[in-house]
Amino acid sequence: MIYILKFFIRLALSIFCKEVHVKNKHLLDTKGPLFIIANHPNSFLDAIIIGAYYNRRVFFLARGDVFEKRVYRYLLNALNMIPVYRLREGKEFLHLNDYAIRKSIQLISEGESVLIFIEGVCVNNHQLQPFKKGTARILEGLHHKNIFPIIHIAGIAYNNFKGIGKKVNIIITEFLFDQKIENAHHRVAFNNQVCQVLNDNILIPTQKTVIHKNFWYFFHKPYYSLIHNFVENKTKGSVFYDSVLFSVLLFTYPIFLFLLLLILLQFNLSLPTILIILIALPLLSKNSIS
Repeated sequence: MIYILKFFIRLALSIFCKEVHVKNKHLLDTKGPLFIIANHPNSFLDAIIIGAYYNRRVFFLARGDVFEKRVYRYLLNALNMIPVYRLREGKEFLHLNDYAIRKSIQLISEGESVLIFIEGVCVNNHQLQPFKKGTARILEGLHHKNIFPIIHIAGIAYNNFKGIGKKVNIIITEFLFDQKIENAHHRVAFNNQVCQVLNDNILIPTQKTVIHKNFWYFFHKPYYSLIHNFVENKTKGSVFYDSVLFSVLLFTYPIFLFLLLLILLQFNLSLPTILIILIALPLLSKNSIS
């Protein structure tokens, strides 16, 4: 299921984002135990994009408060997300972070890949926030078991944090840390080195997103405006706009195309002609953005 979903997410990202540049693409094929460390400027969209481009299953650590509702918990677990809690969500949940750390150690030990956002908090800018302890603790637990995973440092940057047509830069480097982490001094040294590499890997795109008000723009405008207004209202005052917008578009655009299919059938067009129109429509709509 996850690989089918990954295919559709990649397809959706190719429309939602005008450009996604990945430096060192060969690292996306890395096999074996893998620990991916990234910055966190744009909520769940960071995980969606980075995870989609790796050619393997990726588990994510995600903020625990979004797991509260049963339906959300089911969907997020299906997307390989592991809840991690912050103090602001209540002291009573903090003990669950031990599970997140143990689960991450277990997965990497079994040859899986885990993505963690080392800042532990999302802020809509590219300035690194103070690092949390979880990343170094996971690596310390792995070292205690004499497991030394491959470590990737992934810097992700956007030309804007709101809406479609964004340009995205991802720079991935393999991080070599030859010190076995056994104490607080080692954890601090590790975080300091990661900070230097991660700062170098954040390259903000300078090209602005331009929307061209052509036929395809006006064709999609009623649908997009409806979704935009709904998401804007639901995410007001938070950092979730982009990730929620992408998710809602991902699941509603097929419905939009299906309704269009029903309309086109009323014009007695052949089915192959209708299918060509439906396939071409999202591709042509991307021409509205530069």
